[in-house]
Amino acid sequence: MNSPIKLIAGLGNPGPAYSGTRHNAGAEFVTALADSLHGTLKLESKFFGATSRVTLGGRDLRLLIPTTFMNLSGRAVAALASYYQIEPSEILIAHDELDLPPGTARLKRGGGHGGHNGLRDSIQKLGNNRDFARLRIGIGHPGDAKMVTDFVLKKAPKDESDKIQDSIDRALQWLPHAIAGDWEKAMTGLHSEPQTDDQESLDRGNKNHPKGP
Repeated sequence: MNSPIKLIAGLGNPGPAYSGTRHNAGAEFVTALADSLHGTLKLESKFFGATSRVTLGGRDLRLLIPTTFMNLSGRAVAALASYYQIEPSEILIAHDELDLPPGTARLKRGGGHGGHNGLRDSIQKLGNNRDFARLRIGIGHPGDAKMVTDFVLKKAPKDESDKIQDSIDRALQWLPHAIAGDWEKAMTGLHSEPQTDDQESLDRGNKNHPKGP
């Protein structure tokens, strides 16, 4: 039986300039989750982010959006986890994913950072522990590693943005099962959703184009 989740962190960059950009998909997920549970995200300097305490499925849950830049996300995650004595295996980090097309979201337990700076720093700040879970929100790939930085820091066009929002909505639907530790049901439900028409071409393209920084 997998550990139930006690902390969900949504990664992104702070400030109006980055609001709505592809790299902030994780932060948008946590914002949507807080709204759906009538939670208020409040800035707390000791946690280097905005936090909220909510209840989902009868379970106490901490939400976090770091207010550090992406490459320092782990500072906030580790600070809150340490304060409330939350183990890495009880953490879910939501983040943007280049290897998935817009409209697709995937749950995963453990693994590496895959070139994602927010995950890289979180692993490091949690004592090189990779046991935390991830919600991977697809944003697509520009097709060239040299274009990745500019790509993730821009807003997606409306059709892609709508697909990303749809994937966030589906993830919210299946999240309660993951929170309770029933990962098989959560993953089966979320992953069985119809994929976008671009999935096959994206999978082929990613074999030839590394993610970049």
